[in-house]
Amino acid sequence: MTQKVAVLGAGKIGEALLSGMIRGGWHPSHLLVTARREERAEELHVRYGVECVTNADAAKNADTLILTVKPQDMSTLLDQLAPHVPADRLVVSGAAGTPTTYIEERLTSGTPVVRVMTNTPALVDQGMSVISAGTHADESHLARTEEIFGGVGKTLRVPESQQDAATALSGSGPAYFFYLVEAMTDAGILLGLPRDKAHDLIVQAAIGASQMLRDSGEHPVTLRENVTSPAGTTINAIRELENHGVRAAFLAAIEAARDRSRELGSADAK
Repeated sequence: MTQKVAVLGAGKIGEALLSGMIRGGWHPSHLLVTARREERAEELHVRYGVECVTNADAAKNADTLILTVKPQDMSTLLDQLAPHVPADRLVVSGAAGTPTTYIEERLTSGTPVVRVMTNTPALVDQGMSVISAGTHADESHLARTEEIFGGVGKTLRVPESQQDAATALSGSGPAYFFYLVEAMTDAGILLGLPRDKAHDLIVQAAIGASQMLRDSGEHPVTLRENVTSPAGTTINAIRELENHGVRAAFLAAIEAARDRSRELGSADAK
């Protein structure tokens, strides 16, 4: 772990990566960070002991650059980096919808670019990071990316053609669960439970169900059927979910998220 890694535009996900790498054995002296606001940079320096630099200095001194800015800020960032990034730098982009070709075309020819979509559970080391190689990225670049993002959860390689789908399903996925918990909490209140008790019941049910999905090896249909007794409470609830088109709504919602990811990529390509 003697190579230097720079996290550019360190917001919540960027900070999660920094803290995950340090917990995983990276020394703060091997980590650089950039932030838009001076006070944010100072906060990260005090909290983690990392050096805060400009984007240009990060490009000159780090072996790996992790771009954690929003898609709409990517063009400006690449303009700042382009004069300083040699072709042997690994550039990792976490911007939703932004294809690797968009980045490759703005940097030195042959620069290896890896695209990653992670999600907010990275903040608690339970993230899912979906990794795709650009034109010039090889196995060593993918392995280095996995080493970094593996510190905050699991990683999965997919072809870049599947990144928009992964963004819709996994990148946005935690929001769907939070939305469901919010709705179920309201239902608990409607049925007469205090909010805090309804919340605790639902969160523990979610944790237990997730662990069963992960560890049992059973198909989710099987696990659901195990809870669904003939003429019982669960089947009545599921009937109402089906009557209200909840399954179809989820399909349409995730498809809409995929389409928006594609739109972001198209906007960048213009």
